[in-house]
Amino acid sequence: MTEDNFVDYVSLNVRSGNGGKGSSHLRREKFIAKGGPDGGDGGKGGDIIFKGDANIWTLYQFKYKKHFKAGHGGDGGRNKRSGKKGEDLIIKVPLGTTIIEKKTDEFITEITEDNEEFVLLIGGLGGRGNSYFKSSTNRTPRYSQKGIPGKEMIITLELKVLADVGLVGFPNAGKSTLLASITSAKPKIGDYEFTTLKPNLGIVEYKDFKTFVVADIPGIIKGASSGKGLGHYFLRHVERNSILLFLISADQDVYKRFLTLREELLKFNPELLDKRFIVAISKIDLIETSKRKLFLNKVNKDFKSNSVLALSSATNLGLNTLKDKLWKVLNSTQIA
Repeated sequence: MTEDNFVDYVSLNVRSGNGGKGSSHLRREKFIAKGGPDGGDGGKGGDIIFKGDANIWTLYQFKYKKHFKAGHGGDGGRNKRSGKKGEDLIIKVPLGTTIIEKKTDEFITEITEDNEEFVLLIGGLGGRGNSYFKSSTNRTPRYSQKGIPGKEMIITLELKVLADVGLVGFPNAGKSTLLASITSAKPKIGDYEFTTLKPNLGIVEYKDFKTFVVADIPGIIKGASSGKGLGHYFLRHVERNSILLFLISADQDVYKRFLTLREELLKFNPELLDKRFIVAISKIDLIETSKRKLFLNKVNKDFKSNSVLALSSATNLGLNTLKDKLWKVLNSTQIA
């Protein structure tokens, strides 16, 4: 998936169908004088339904089409024939899509399961035909009801990427290069900050035909949790990842950078700190071979563990070890 095709935030105007009009028909047939009212009811308007589809990864389909209307109910007819029900409009969205009412900014629902359906707007009811109003005191009613209009709403669709692993790090930490090295994804790569402006997804082909999905989350900066840069747009994608891979460049203060990233996640959503995570040092080839052991000993001492991985996407150093670790954590109930 290319960055240009990844759309994760759109506004839509949706409207359910109007109910059909009831009929005011009076029965008139040969040999049956004054047959009485026989007008049927109008049909119900169509509903607006959102449905999860695991085969869709982006909101790109809504980039140019913004208005969606369900079908209107048909009008009632003679012989008490009811009008045809309006056709429901089923709108398919990727898993992880949140629906928000734009005017009030009120959360409505989130679609997270394949084939999960949510009725957002119910179509208007059809009007009653004149046969419904016949009574002992009014044998020939000549009136019927109009159908009830459908409902209209302007909504925001917000996509939070669903992936097994979310790559979290500062701009230019090597996330896109790593994604390109361990998957078949082709993210935009450049030696400058904010090369990636939209999440990129890639599938890692592991041993014995096993696979898992990795998402390259655009670079987080200090202050992202308060909206600095594009912080809110970036951080929301972290919420739907199973585990997090903190990627920090070897030419930085690894532990200090890690604490800053954790702080931004905490401020944005404290629940993010409950996720399992792995810490990896990228661009380890920048450290002279003779000095790497001393460097890694210091980093592990800062983290008070020996679980920090070192890798280089340029030389493929440590990539298989990283895949093994990711698979182990993904399939473990223990915290990494």
